[in-house]
Amino acid sequence: MEPLASTSPRARRESPTLPLGGVGRIPPQAIELEEAVLGALLIDRDALSKVVDILAAESFYVEAHQHIFEAVTHLFGESDPIDILTVAQRLRKEGKLDKVGGEAKLIGLSTRVSSSAHIEFHARIVVQKHIQRELIRISNEMIEEAYDETNDVLELLDKAEQNLFNVSQGNLKKNYEGSYELVKQAVSRIEEISKREGLSGVPSGFTGVDRVTSGWQKSDLIIIAARPGMGKTALVLSMARNMAIDHQIPVGVFSLEMSSVQLITRLISSETGIGAEKLRKGNLDTTEWQQLTSKVKRLEDAPIYIDDTPGLSVFDLRAKCRRLVAQHKVGIIVIDYLQLMTAGVGKAGGNREQEISTISRSLKSIAKELEIPVIALSQLSRAVETRGGSKRPLLSDLRESGAIEQDADIVSFIYRPEYYQIHEWDDDGTPCDGQAELIIAKHRNGSLENVRLKFEATMAKFSDLDHHGAAGGMPTVFESKMNAAANDAFSTKVDPMDDDYPVF
Repeated sequence: MEPLASTSPRARRESPTLPLGGVGRIPPQAIELEEAVLGALLIDRDALSKVVDILAAESFYVEAHQHIFEAVTHLFGESDPIDILTVAQRLRKEGKLDKVGGEAKLIGLSTRVSSSAHIEFHARIVVQKHIQRELIRISNEMIEEAYDETNDVLELLDKAEQNLFNVSQGNLKKNYEGSYELVKQAVSRIEEISKREGLSGVPSGFTGVDRVTSGWQKSDLIIIAARPGMGKTALVLSMARNMAIDHQIPVGVFSLEMSSVQLITRLISSETGIGAEKLRKGNLDTTEWQQLTSKVKRLEDAPIYIDDTPGLSVFDLRAKCRRLVAQHKVGIIVIDYLQLMTAGVGKAGGNREQEISTISRSLKSIAKELEIPVIALSQLSRAVETRGGSKRPLLSDLRESGAIEQDADIVSFIYRPEYYQIHEWDDDGTPCDGQAELIIAKHRNGSLENVRLKFEATMAKFSDLDHHGAAGGMPTVFESKMNAAANDAFSTKVDPMDDDYPVF
């Protein structure tokens, strides 16, 4: 017998009237359990504390139940009593009492259960049904949008993955959060930090830098910018090594310029103390081979994950970052470097400056979504080279877009006077050979200071500076001389492709 045409895959695709979710299907729901949960909340004020982290208003299938739950949580937030009368008064004040079925509805709910003993178990089932409905909703949206030829396929993939990621994390996206919950989260975080020894964020491994930043903070976008040859890649690799080996914090590195093997070779040079040139040529004596074999073990076990996909788009980056966080608990992301990224298919209609702005905003969005710091390297314009004096970089030197400065929580520059044949620091006249300065020019939540570091060019390695002039041998930290007037004075636009790739 021939199958009915309407049941064939092609017919289903072409039928404009066939509901995406199927014919006659009822969305997953547990109305009786919703009533049991609300009834427990009405008879036991302490019941809400058991489920406040599990349930949200949108977890309930019935709209009336959503209104009642919102009224209960509002009373709880104001430390008011929770019972039939107070909830009814709250709903009446909001003009929703009749919508939920009046006081009779509340009385009926309170008789559904005799205690709140099983409220957590019931609440989890309610949430499971909500997640099922969300998966159906997301799937239906994706099916509908996939048939629309005007949609960008990469954006569609990114949207689907983001929605599914939110569901899998049990953190379904909300339109807003009230100040009550936000204050609770902030106080809880402050208490957690106060009990923790050391830094509140991800340590860089450089004492002076960590003293200024207290570690790289969650949700922060950190820009590290410099001219080619200053050591941008060397700095972040040194930090990645410190985080992964010394502090056992998983690090994700996206290298758009160098291959993953080249980066690991640099890390091997830094870890073993064998020059990068020797490693490239393989001219190692017996002692150096033994040194390589023994010291590389720590690097093998380090939780460093390197992706060297060239021309990475922000959409691919977001997807890869989500997987790194979900699968490997990555605590920080490093991107080398920002100007080599693309905004993605269909986003190149504007000029390069607009594209960089899109990339910058996306990086900040990734940091906020995953609640981890994101470090992005950036090139500086040639205005630095044409400037007289010490050639210190300024915020206006950030190449191609002022949006980078706007979106970043921290903007810092690497400055090595030795690169310009300058052998003394301009502020105190001390020798500067083999040294570098990390200039923190913008710090949204902290001070502007300069931190001097030791730089070993043969191994492309940064480390703390043993500064004999500083008390106790501590790394030297200087107050930043950057100011808005100086930054505005040297604003220069350049060709976005005017630079060679950096040496370090």
